Amino acid sequence: MPILEVSNLGKSFGATEVLKDISFSLEKGGSLAIIGSSGSGKTTLLRCLNFLETPDSGRISVNGEVIFDGDRKDAVSSAELRRKRLHFGLVFQSFNLFPQYTAFQNVTLAGELLAKERPDFKANKKQILDEIRQNGQKLLDSVGLAAKADNYPHQLSGGQQQRVAIARALALNPDILCFDEPTSALDPELTGEVLSVIRSLASRNTTMIIVTHEMQFARQVADNVLFMDHGVVVEYGAAADVIDNPQHERTRQFLENYSNT
Repeated sequence: MPILEVSNLGKSFGATEVLKDISFSLEKGGSLAIIGSSGSGKTTLLRCLNFLETPDSGRISVNGEVIFDGDRKDAVSSAELRRKRLHFGLVFQSFNLFPQYTAFQNVTLAGELLAKERPDFKANKKQILDEIRQNGQKLLDSVGLAAKADNYPHQLSGGQQQRVAIARALALNPDILCFDEPTSALDPELTGEVLSVIRSLASRNTTMIIVTHEMQFARQVADNVLFMDHGVVVEYGAAADVIDNPQHERTRQFLENYSNT
């Protein structure tokens, strides 16, 4: 059974239909790259998976559990919404770190806030917080930033900030880690830092969805590639097949334009 199944997902903003009948699946430990031109709906798709936007139609299932069904418009409590979001860790284009917190605090903050909702928190506060903080230090170490734990975002390079953002997204142990063009705000040298971390995650069979404009990287890391155009899935298949031998004219045009830039 796939870890993620998306069926006929749709999303509109006013009269503008941004996602149209999007369907795909993802196996546990697999990686999916989503490519396409600006305005094709890639970011909106990730935001719908993470419930930063609410889809209008379709279905999303994680580990066989339906977490969104467009045929049912039941009201969802804040607690239930948080629980659904925990399936996904999201790394944004522009880091989105909290400037008033250190790198370490950015990584541990969500875990500490959620811990307070645990029924055993008061009785086991020290042990729970120690575990969260030990995990935060391990995550910073895993992205090569253990020595920067006490630095604030403005004291870090763009690549370092994005690596902190990756550690933060991993902190709550999500089923699926999502990247929204994680290198778009970085220069080539810093891009290499971040892509190296993502390659390491792929080697450890981390389940990932990566919106990217790095085609060679997508070919190396992703099992499958999904090409979107104007909110529609135009082509979907094995990474090497889609990138090296696209079947749809629109995909060929996009990849040709990319190779000429």
